[in-house]
Amino acid sequence: MRRARRHGLRSIALGYLLIVLLGPLTMVFWRTFEHGFGRAWDAVSDPYAVHAFELTLIIAAIAVPANTVFGIVCALAIVRRRFPGKGLVNAFVDLPLALSPVVVGAALFALYGRGGWFYGWFSRHGIDILFALPSMVLATVFVSVPFVAREVVPTLREIGDDQEQAAHTLGASGWQTFWRITLPSIRWAVIYGVVLTTARCLGEYGAVAVVSGRLEGKTETATLRVQDQYENFNLPGAYAISLVLAATAVVVLVTMTLIRPSRGAEGGTGFVGGAPGSQERTA
Repeated sequence: MRRARRHGLRSIALGYLLIVLLGPLTMVFWRTFEHGFGRAWDAVSDPYAVHAFELTLIIAAIAVPANTVFGIVCALAIVRRRFPGKGLVNAFVDLPLALSPVVVGAALFALYGRGGWFYGWFSRHGIDILFALPSMVLATVFVSVPFVAREVVPTLREIGDDQEQAAHTLGASGWQTFWRITLPSIRWAVIYGVVLTTARCLGEYGAVAVVSGRLEGKTETATLRVQDQYENFNLPGAYAISLVLAATAVVVLVTMTLIRPSRGAEGGTGFVGGAPGSQERTA
């Protein structure tokens, strides 16, 4: 009876995933090559599409390292330090998960647009923020802030600070302790967070759509290119670019699976609350 119930629950879960996830992806794949490989290749090799992919990668190349450093520092502050407002910091890290990306874009528009708090200073110095790369980077950084921090925090709490205290007792500096003790202990959480951050940056649409101006060949990312092609009734082009983004997401999922250590491996590495929690002890 229990076995039948387990199989029933698994069938429901797999059926749900098939309908919600695999069904749309299969349709995108079929629509992409419905009229042959040539039209799909023309769509993704178009100079404007190539520029959109390049711009997407540039934004991710800036946002991911910035949020990786911030995530590690923020996690260390939340877990290892006591300071006024610690609870607020812990809550604000999750704000991008609750806030609509469109609202983020509107907020940046209010700050850097004409009449905004920062418009005058940047305007006097001839620096374009809106409808340019800086605003797109700011929007992407904001929406992808939580992922590294939220992977590292539970891992730091799990491993404790015994080894760090021992290193300090033996005369190690804070920097030496971080590089030789802390970072090796949280490396899987950091990698996992970086992968999630990268996926979020590559797929961002809402906030970037508001602040970019969506200028073809200038401020158009891959996701914006999909909508542009769809609105211009170039469905094969829209599906082809969508397929590239979907394939990127699949690569991210495979990467997450490959880098995730199995239970018992790496000195007892496990996962707590869905996040990779390292239990290893580095001497």
